[in-house]
Amino acid sequence: TTRAEIINRAKKWVAAKVPYSMEKYWSDGYRQDCSGYVSMAWNLGTNEWTGSLANYATRIARADLQPGDMLLFHNPADPSKGSHVTIFGGWTDYRRTHYIAYEQARPQTRKQSTPMAYWNNSDRYIAYRYKGLSAGNPGSGSGTAFPGAGQFGPGANNAHVTRLGEMLVERGGKRFYEIGPGPVWSAADRRATQAFQQAQGWKGAEADGIPGPDTWRLLTTGTGRDIPPAATGGSPNTSVAFPGRGYFQPGQSNSHVDRLGRQLVKKGYGKHYVSGPDPRWTEADRRNVEAFQRAQGWRGSAADGYPGPETWRRLFA
Repeated sequence: TTRAEIINRAKKWVAAKVPYSMEKYWSDGYRQDCSGYVSMAWNLGTNEWTGSLANYATRIARADLQPGDMLLFHNPADPSKGSHVTIFGGWTDYRRTHYIAYEQARPQTRKQSTPMAYWNNSDRYIAYRYKGLSAGNPGSGSGTAFPGAGQFGPGANNAHVTRLGEMLVERGGKRFYEIGPGPVWSAADRRATQAFQQAQGWKGAEADGIPGPDTWRLLTTGTGRDIPPAATGGSPNTSVAFPGRGYFQPGQSNSHVDRLGRQLVKKGYGKHYVSGPDPRWTEADRRNVEAFQRAQGWRGSAADGYPGPETWRRLFA
């Protein structure tokens, strides 16, 4: 079993919206609760429970978590109270405070950004790696081999993007990231990559902000020149180009949402925030955007609470 196979099996239940049940079994034969879900994703062939899953795994440090590993809390005193298990799907930010959790919980299978290690009983969760995991799995973001240019650029969302950002931060690129790095490719990744390429003396197509084999080799081996400090009088984060509507939708969590929220507050349109703003898109973000749009005299679909290019331009003007 590879990491990719584990995650792909986990995604099938997410797509099918399998209802949670401790008594029922899905069409693949696995019980529709949290431990049955992990049993299915790991392809164990049996329905284990939170008290037995650890027998199939090796305990690891949380810092070593990779997609397909599990975070397990078993309450031996009363297993029905608090016991739970999730499948680790990758870090969502370079500080590693949140991760993508695949889990079977009420009302149905879900995939969402989750604080490490969980919303409650966080200190009681233990990280494990499946003993039957095949070595050298692609897609984990580890290793020094260049994963290919197709893993980077607009629309990319994978562990390699996260790793690229983390390496760039270590080489002097922290100032380019307001939030992150994370798995979703952003303008910050492009600017930081370009700054690193330019630090090597490269120009033109060699410094286009998309990593190639040479960029990747220097970053993974720790060689080459670091990104120099920002020159006085300017900052690489001053760009306010509209990132695209897809970043501002239910379920989205990214640096653009956080930046939008902070600008709304700065402009006086943050009254709907109870806490935050933060990287996750919420109804409060939509209502604050709508208030700003209405203040421009817009109505109807032009004031639906979702930012477009003109909303973005005026907000950051």
